[in-house]
Amino acid sequence: MDEFNINLYTEELYPVPEDKLEIFRLGDDAYRTTLSEKHKNKKGWEPVNLKLIKAQIPGIMRKAYVKVGDKVNLGDKLVVLEAMKMKNDILATDKGVVKEICFKTGERVAKGEIMVRLK
Repeated sequence: MDEFNINLYTEELYPVPEDKLEIFRLGDDAYRTTLSEKHKNKKGWEPVNLKLIKAQIPGIMRKAYVKVGDKVNLGDKLVVLEAMKMKNDILATDKGVVKEICFKTGERVAKGEIMVRLK
């Protein structure tokens, strides 16, 4: 049986050689299709580790409300991250004990960097 790929811009059907088709899984479903290089090289999904508090925006660490060894609960203030002259309180995403504060006051923090580790 011939497989077809649809070109939405010209609404033409053209056959795709069997060796170019790949299996794409989405949940419990599987599809035979062509995949772009961008899709093939895409980083896989990773579950969120609630014990690693990461910067969602770049900024400067202005203050730490906690120190190593402090017990924290969900929603407790951990640090202040200043971005574009606005101070943002960074909150605990899980309960635990502060294992490490990865930046000192005044240091620049890039988006995605770990700011606080909990255990």
